[in-house]
Amino acid sequence: MKYRKLGSSDLNVSEISLGSWLTFGVGVARDRAVACVDRAFALGINFIDTANVYGRGAAESFLGEVLAGRKRDSYVLATKVFFPMSATDKGLSRAQILKQMDASLQRLKVDHVDLYQCHRYDPETPLEETMRALSDVVRQGKARYIGFSEWSPQQIEAAFAIAGVERFVSSQPQYSLLWRRPEEKVIPLCRAQHVSQIVWSPLAQGVLTGKYLPDAPPPADSRATSDSMGGFIQRLTGRDTLEAVQKLKPLAKDAGCSLTQFALAWVLREPNVASAIVGASRPEQLDENAAASGLTIDPALFAKAEAIVAGVS
Repeated sequence: MKYRKLGSSDLNVSEISLGSWLTFGVGVARDRAVACVDRAFALGINFIDTANVYGRGAAESFLGEVLAGRKRDSYVLATKVFFPMSATDKGLSRAQILKQMDASLQRLKVDHVDLYQCHRYDPETPLEETMRALSDVVRQGKARYIGFSEWSPQQIEAAFAIAGVERFVSSQPQYSLLWRRPEEKVIPLCRAQHVSQIVWSPLAQGVLTGKYLPDAPPPADSRATSDSMGGFIQRLTGRDTLEAVQKLKPLAKDAGCSLTQFALAWVLREPNVASAIVGASRPEQLDENAAASGLTIDPALFAKAEAIVAGVS
C-alpha cells in the first residue's frame, strides 16, 4: 500500500481507503463487516471514512466497537456532519456542529477524529458561523483537521476568504471515469489551496468493476440487488453505460490488471487525489482494490478509456 499526504495536514493516508456508506451497520452482516475491517488493516489501509448520518449513527457505532481494540494512532478516522439526524438535528449551525461532534465521538468511542467534514454546504447557516464552529472543534482537540464534501468552487473560495479560522485540508467529491466533473474547477482550485481530494464512488457504485452486463440481470449478491444498498445505482446502469464499460476490459487486460484496479488506478493518476474510498461487503473485494495502489499504467490506455466512456459519462 502506498500513502499520500492529505492536503496541508500532517496526515499520511492510504491511497485506498475504507468507506462505510450503505454498508457497515446497515447493508452488510456484522461478521462480514468485521472481517472487512480486519482485512483492510492487514492490507495497509489506514484511512477509514464514515458519517453520522450513515445508518443514523449505526456505521459510527459499529466502527466504534470494531476499532476499540486498536491503537488510536494506527488509523486515520474521518466522519461528517450535515444531513438530518432527526426532525430538528441537521445542518451546519454552531449548535449542530458542536452537538453532532460530541455524539459522533461517543459512538466512535474516541476522544478525537482526524478529519471532520461538512457533508454538504448549508445555505441556511452563515458560512462564517460554520467555519468558526469548526475551528472551535479543532482548537478543543476534538478534530485534528477539517474538510468538505461536494461544495461548489464559489463556496470553497468563500470559506478560504474568511480570516482567523481553520483551513480545510480535504475535499470529498464523487469522481470516477464515469463522473469527471471535479476536474474542471474543483481540483484546480483545491490544488492551489493545498487541499487534497478524497474521492467517493471511484468505481461508480461497482459499475466500473464490469460485473453488470448489458443483457443479463445483476449478480445476486451485488449492490444493485440489495434493498438497503441499491437505491443509488440505477442512474449508472443504462445500457449505453454498461456497454461502454465492457469495452474497457481489454484495456485493463493490456495493463495487466483487473478492470476494478484499472478504474481505481485511473482515479489515483491525479496527483491531487490523496485517496479513493471503496466500500466492501466481502474481504476479498479489498484484496483486489488494494492492489490498485502503486500501479503504473500506460497513460495511452487511460486516454483510450476516457474516449470510450466520453459519450456516456
